[in-house]
Order: sequence, then structure tokens, then C-alpha cells
Amino acid sequence: MALSRAHALWQGQSTLIEPHQGFTYAAGAGFRSPVGFGVTLMPLRHPYEAALQARSVAMTTGHPVVAGFGPGPAIFQENMLGRPYPSQLTAVREYVTVVRGLLGGGAIDFRGEYFGYRGILPPAVAPKVEIGLGVLRRGMARLAGEVADVAVTWLTPAAWLADTIMPALREGAKAAGRDMPRVAAMVPVALRRPDRTPAEQALASNAMHLQAPHYIDMLRKAGVGVTGKNTAADAAALVEGGAFVSGDVEQVLTGLKEFEQAGADEIILNLTGVYNLQGPDETTNELKSLLGALTGQKLR
Repeated sequence: MALSRAHALWQGQSTLIEPHQGFTYAAGAGFRSPVGFGVTLMPLRHPYEAALQARSVAMTTGHPVVAGFGPGPAIFQENMLGRPYPSQLTAVREYVTVVRGLLGGGAIDFRGEYFGYRGILPPAVAPKVEIGLGVLRRGMARLAGEVADVAVTWLTPAAWLADTIMPALREGAKAAGRDMPRVAAMVPVALRRPDRTPAEQALASNAMHLQAPHYIDMLRKAGVGVTGKNTAADAAALVEGGAFVSGDVEQVLTGLKEFEQAGADEIILNLTGVYNLQGPDETTNELKSLLGALTGQKLR
């Protein structure tokens, strides 16, 4: 394959193949690259396990890892833990505190309202593990500015990133006296083809998100006309509102450029809709087309 501007693989939370195991399997098969988790869900693992898993992936791949975390939907928290976190931001702050402390190599002694740990993660030589937070709205973005290395967005239109997420990140970083975290924008995308519609691709990619209250709230605040009741219409609204990028190659590249102009340091191409409807071969070909266009090269 020709060189491209792609430099890392990212994986969101999966209930088919657990993402840490997937990346470790790929590394064992000889495919090693920097990776990112955007994001894994906190209720699935204690922060000690989260730190251990993230560092294990760094060691097995031999490359840096972005360990992105998020609390997940309230109903998921309730199903896993018996009740949602009464304070999402407090739970995330404590989780990150423990994970960062353990990855730092020293002993920690932390007791919070939701998470704590006393002890150490045995030292090891490993590539860097950065901590990411999934951000949709202003509160979590401000917290990410305070405590995260990377802010990871998903389904956020470029204008929402520029006008809401970026100012909140800067505000949080300033309050904490630290540099602003990098921004990794996960953008669901599909090329327009005669045999499919953008709305179909958007629905195949984001049906579950269109039923989640925190996504619905963010999208409405961003001016995307979702209802939370009619998923087909809501999927079309994602395309219309720029949360799902579609069109020919040039139109898609223009849409991705908007995220760069909004402040994204890294743009992650997510072709889940293509994969779910057209399969892995078509997904690979589509990704090659986009990466080739980004570099002016045709990938083989």
C-alpha cells in the first residue's frame, strides 16, 4: 500500500470483539500501528483494569496508545452498576485520576466517591499511553481540558466543535494551568453511490446513537433536527446537519476540511455504515479511495 496521511487505527467500544483484544490479535498477526480507543465505556472495567489493558496494548503493538474513556449512556450504567452515576463529571474525573496515577508508574492512594485505588501498577517499559475523554457537550469538554491528553468527539458537527467544544476545552485547560488537549474528531462518512443513499448509510452507522438521550441533546443543541422518535428521518437530519459526511470524493474531503478548520488535530474516518451494509471489501475500497485522495495517490 502506498504511504498515506493515515497513521493510526481507532476502535470504539464493541460488544462483538473486545477492542483491546482485537488490537492485540492484530499485533500478534504482525500488523502493528499506533491505536486509539474512542471510547471504551467505564462501567465495563475498574480503572486499574483500564490502565493495565491500555498499557498491555502499547506493549504488544510497540506503539503509542490513546486510551479514551466515557461513562456511556445512563441506562447502560444502570444495567451494569445498578444505578447511573449521580454525577457523570465527578465519576469521569475520578476514573481518570486513578488511571493516570497508575500509568505514571508510582504508588497511588486515592479514594473518591465512585472510584479509588491504593497500590501500584508494576513498572514496565512501554510506549506512551495518553488518556482521552469522549466529549459531546460543554461540561465534558471543559473537564477534558482540565484532565485529558486527547478530546475525542463523535457525531459532532464541525460548527459545534468550533463554537462549543473548542472554547470549553480552552476554558478547562486555562483553569487547570495546562496545555489544551489534542482533538481527535471521529467522523462517520460514506461516499455517495448510485445504489445507496446517505441517510441509509447514516442510519446503519448510528442507529443506536440516535436513541441515546445524550446524543439527541447534543445534536439538537448543535442545530441538527433529530427527534429521537423517527430514526429514518433523524438519520437524514444527520446528513443535512453535517454530523454524517457524505458525497463524492471532493465533497467528502471538503466536509473533512471543515473539521480541520474547526480545530481538530486528528480526523478519524469511520465507515461503519458502509461496513454494515456493503461489507468489508467495499469498506476497504472506499477507505483506499479517500486516503488516496488525501495524498493524491492511488492506493493498491
